[in-house]
Parts: sequence; structure tokens; C-alpha cells
Amino acid sequence: MVLITMLRVELSRKIGLEDFTPIVGEEKVASVKALGEQLKGVSITHVNSTAFGGGVAEILQSMVPLMRDAGLEAHWEVMRGELEFFNVTKKIHNALQGANITLSKEEEHTYLEYNRMNSELTILDADLVMAHDNQPAAMIQFYPNKKNKWIWRCHVDLSTPNLAVWNFLEQYISKYDAAIFTSKEYVVPSLTVPTLHIRPPSINPLSEKNRELTDSEILAVLDKYDVKPDRPIITQVARFDPWKDPSGAIDVYRIVKKQVPQAQLLLIAGMAADDPEGWLYLEKTARHAGEDSDIHLLTDLKGVKDHEVNAFQRASQVVLQMSTREGFGLTVTEALWKGVPVVARRVGGIPLQIVEGKTGFLIDTVEQAAERTLCLLNNSEMAKQMGFDGKEYVRENFLVISHLRDYFVLFNALLKPEP
Repeated sequence: MVLITMLRVELSRKIGLEDFTPIVGEEKVASVKALGEQLKGVSITHVNSTAFGGGVAEILQSMVPLMRDAGLEAHWEVMRGELEFFNVTKKIHNALQGANITLSKEEEHTYLEYNRMNSELTILDADLVMAHDNQPAAMIQFYPNKKNKWIWRCHVDLSTPNLAVWNFLEQYISKYDAAIFTSKEYVVPSLTVPTLHIRPPSINPLSEKNRELTDSEILAVLDKYDVKPDRPIITQVARFDPWKDPSGAIDVYRIVKKQVPQAQLLLIAGMAADDPEGWLYLEKTARHAGEDSDIHLLTDLKGVKDHEVNAFQRASQVVLQMSTREGFGLTVTEALWKGVPVVARRVGGIPLQIVEGKTGFLIDTVEQAAERTLCLLNNSEMAKQMGFDGKEYVRENFLVISHLRDYFVLFNALLKPEP
């Protein structure tokens, strides 16, 4: 094990608060600016485990520049770690979502050692430190001279955690000044922190992944990857991960294809640096797909990045999310924002987004998912109306500008001098 320091992610300012006025209106932007004015000069450091791949990195790529535009001194640090560390943190991730996993004493030691090294060799003296998910959760234990406010941000489904692993982690999380959860159902009853905050995550409608695209831009991406625009497209965007159930998406497609032989399935994922399981489940998914040329496995290794994901989602008639656990499911939000109805399992944060029969369908089984997908493929007017309603629902609830407003309310409360 070598000495390590964290990596600061350098971000250029591509968007500002004013850019959201045409999307959400002057009043909402003004309210964020007013809250930001109260925080002018306040410093905040976000800490997570990867600069790319996954929802946390996507949120921070937009959140940090917008915090700066509001007047805060915002930075983003990524933990350093070797494979041994990320193998342990993936086990913890799976356990927090309910997997029957036991951490050995050696694995606990590995986890704590990397947290210690990242803490001791990094300056985290900002007014606010926000640690995202389990990977940096124990840094607070080792950081010397803690005089600032620390916030733990949980992005996973903690509704039925493995209690043995949670108890190991909880002793460090309980040292935080505040904890943020996506849903009140994720708050483990035993956790005691001074401030609990509920806030779902969000998307940036102006990012490359979510901005409006022309028809020619979309068609160029489809042509490059040999996806036929004149045939139905069903898409799932999710890591190759046991919780995302890509094989289940293939099973849905196979049922649908019996009635709609022209159907195509796109399984799209980024291969994140902090997810060593991803390669294993990509291979398993490929084996399940077999030789079907209408199933496309698309990753960033094939050049499928934000622009391409955007195009594929916009070209889809139906988006699936077959996850068996899901902290929130930003890919659901992305699809809804693009006016595409979603068929998804009734798990985690997904029901926060899908209003049954209005913005999509909630299902429990592969067979139900296939039935609902066929319903949408066969009823274009219903699908169009669901797409419209879905976009408006996201506009009201899950855009980064409202996320920022809620964070600023929390920050002001945490930094308010005690009477």
C-alpha cells in the first residue's frame, strides 16, 4: 500500500444559474441566487470515489460549477485507491442494498486504511465537507482538527440494509453533522445525527447528456452504431451490475419480440473506475444476449458517452429500468425529461418519479414489463402523452436548480451561529 493523495477534479464553468431561466422561470432562479448570496464566500468540498461513471459524478459535474456561480468556493476531490479498496467498497455497497455479505476483519482494515490515508494526506478544511456514499464515509474519523461541518450524502437504497455491515459503517456516519437521503424510507432508525435531510438527486437539462438534439444529430449516432431508426427501440441505461438486472431487460425484449419482431434492445452503460464487478456482469450479459444482432451492448469503451446516450434515449419508444434495487435511478429522470415513457420495477426511488399510468408504468415482474412495453409500442398517442407528462414532472421536481436550492437551505441552517 502506497501513500496517496486525493485527485481534485478541475471543472470549467459551462453553465450558470441564469441559463436555467428559460427552463424554470425567473422566480425559481432568483430564489436560488438569494440563498446563494447568504453563502457567498463559504467553502465546500465534495468527496467521492470516481470522477466519471454513475450518477454521483454526473451530479457533481453540474453542481460544483453552479455552486461557484452562486458565490461559493466549491471543489470536488476524488479518493485514491487500489483494486483491493474498491473490491471492499463494492461489497459494502451491495450489503447496504440488502445483500447477505460479511466483511472480514482484513476487509474492514483495508477500508479504514484507505480512508485514513486519504484523510491525512488531503486538506479538507472547507467550511462544509460533503462525503458521498460509503467510500469516504470513514474519513471523518481520521481527519485532524475537525472544526467544520461534515455532511454524509447517501445515494443508495438503504430500505433493507445488511445490518452487520451497516453497523460497521454507522459508527463513522454518526460523527457527521448532517446526513442526506433520497427518501425518508432510507433512513435507518438507529442512525443519530444532528440534522437529517431528504432530497432526491437531479439532472442538468443543459448538459451534453440531456440538452436538446436535432434529428440529424440523433440519426448520426444511430447510424454509427447500426441501430435502425425505422424500427422500435427499447433501451435500458444502467451499469452492468447485479442490482440493475440487464438480463431481465433482455428477457422483456424477448417476450416483446414475439409480437414485434422488428424490436431492438439497447443496453447502455459506463464502466466506472470504482466498480470492479462491472466487467463480470458485462460478460454475463453478453452470454445471455447470445448471437442476437438486435441486442446492442453499448459502453463508453465503444465511444458511447453522454452525447450518444442522449441520442439513444431520444430515439427510444420505451425506456426500461429493471433494477431490483435503486437508490433513485437518474436514468429514469433522463428518459422522462426527453419525453420517453418508462417501464420500471417498483423499487427504491423509482416510484418517486413514475406516476403510475401518467409518466410511465411500475411493474414487479418481467412478464408485466413486457405487457406494458407492448402497450406503449402499440399505442403511440398514449406514449406521447406520457412522455409530455413525464417531462413536466421532472421540470417541477428533479432538475439541478431545485436540488441546489434545497442544498443552500441546508447549508445556511448548518452554518447559522448557535444562540
